[in-house]
Amino acid sequence: MMIRYPAPRSRILVNLLFVLSIAFAALNAGAAALVFQTDFGLKDGAVSAMKGVAFGVDPNLRQFDLTHEIPAYNVWEAAFRLKQTVPYWPAGTVFVNVVDPGVGTERRAVVALTRDNHFIVTPDNGSLTFLAESPGLVEVRVLDIAKQRLKGSDESYTFHGRDLFAYVGARLATGKLTFGDCGIRLTNDVVRLNYAKAHRSGNTLVGSIPVLDAQYGNVWSNLPKRLFQELKPVLGETFQVRIAHSGHLVWEGRVAFGETFGAVPTGQPILYVNSLLELALALNQGNFAVSHQVASGPDWTFEVSR
Repeated sequence: MMIRYPAPRSRILVNLLFVLSIAFAALNAGAAALVFQTDFGLKDGAVSAMKGVAFGVDPNLRQFDLTHEIPAYNVWEAAFRLKQTVPYWPAGTVFVNVVDPGVGTERRAVVALTRDNHFIVTPDNGSLTFLAESPGLVEVRVLDIAKQRLKGSDESYTFHGRDLFAYVGARLATGKLTFGDCGIRLTNDVVRLNYAKAHRSGNTLVGSIPVLDAQYGNVWSNLPKRLFQELKPVLGETFQVRIAHSGHLVWEGRVAFGETFGAVPTGQPILYVNSLLELALALNQGNFAVSHQVASGPDWTFEVSR
């Protein structure tokens, strides 16, 4: 009968380190992430073509969707969805934004590095507006389109999402292209969209409606929680809310402040702090935007006062 003796501790340690090294390598294989946002929708093959280009760069690259339902040509909403999403992804994540009504024109194609170490590959058309404010941009590189584009795509002028942005994004995410080699450093500011910054005037807060909660019709403002707290609000207290479009009043009423939708009866409005820690207005189990014909954009204002 063969007698088995316990393995020496040194051998056990070596084996353990070997297993851990394999596990670490597996976890980091394809650890890079590429996240797409477009206004293409999913009715045709445009998004799939972009992902095919990225897959061709590296089959191990992990690809994700932010959204492909940005309203056509709506750079404003594209900028806000980046603000809403980018901070919650790990450092090093590469985002490809293709809401590009000026494709093929002289508008710049850039790669931006944020202060939180995220990379945004995008047309410089205002899409970086909110990220430039917070967390801020460390550096922006202007892509040399002729040098950086997908090989064999020279005769295509209207699909930079596939021929340039997806290709550059995939190479950047997988380390085949360094940020410094993307192009020359931008020495002036990125293009920024104009809008009303949130501010306080006495007991009144004034801001804009950057976007709607698309699924439920909640009205999101850019009024931060910290500014609202200056009014020392109490749960259950009512505030006067005014919504206007291009200076024309669309809706006005007194609304209770609460932490959750269920703080008011079904069908009643509630003023609350949304997931971005900004003031918002909703109907409990209803659609405020549809019910009161409210939309979003820089020409919509949102006021809250006692």
